[in-house]
Amino acid sequence: MMDKVSSAVEAVLFAAGESVPLKRLSLVLGVEEEEISRTVDALHELYESEGRGMRILRLDDKVQMCSAPEHAGLISACLEQRKPPMLSQAALETLAVVAYFQPVTRAYVEQVRGVDSSYSVGMLTERGLIEECGRLEAPGRPAVFRTTDVFLRTMGISRLSELPVLPEVSGGEGLEKIQSAIDKLTKPQETDEISGGETADAPGGEG
Repeated sequence: MMDKVSSAVEAVLFAAGESVPLKRLSLVLGVEEEEISRTVDALHELYESEGRGMRILRLDDKVQMCSAPEHAGLISACLEQRKPPMLSQAALETLAVVAYFQPVTRAYVEQVRGVDSSYSVGMLTERGLIEECGRLEAPGRPAVFRTTDVFLRTMGISRLSELPVLPEVSGGEGLEKIQSAIDKLTKPQETDEISGGETADAPGGEG
C-alpha cells in the first residue's frame, strides 16, 4: 500500500508534466531529501515490476514521470503525432561536443567540428536538447551551452557520467577522436525526442 509521501510525490510529478528537483520536493513536502530519493527509487521499481503505463525517471538531481517507452507507438497513433525526421549528422556532432565538453561556447563547438555550427546550436536549443547556461566574461560575452533534462531522458540515462567514455582529445584531432563516441552517443536514438531534428545539414555549408 502506498504511503502518504509516495502518494504526494506521485501526485506532484503527474501534475508537473516535467522534471522536478529532489530538493524542491523535499522542501515542499517537508521530508528529508534522502527519504524523497528512496521514495522515488521505490516508485520506479513499483512501476517497472507491475508493468504500468507510466515510469518514474531519475534525471541527475531531478525526477520526472513519463509514459512507458513500449507504448510510444500507440500514443503517437492515438494522438495522431507524426514521428519527426532524424537529426542530421551535423546536429548530432554538435550535440556530442556539447554533451562531452559542457559548458561550451558555440566557438568551441566550431573549433572542434571545424565548421560553422550556429544553425545546429540554434536548432538543438529549440528542441530543448541543449540550453544557454550563462555568458563568459569575455569580449562580446558569448553564451555557453549545456545539455538538458530532455537530453538525459532522450538518451535513457540518469546522469552525464553514464555517457560512453570519451577517448582523449588533443590538438586538431578533436573531431576524429570523438567520432566513435558520437556513434555510441547517437546509437540509442530510438526515442521520439532525439529524432525531433533536421533532415539535412543547414544552409550555408554546415556539414
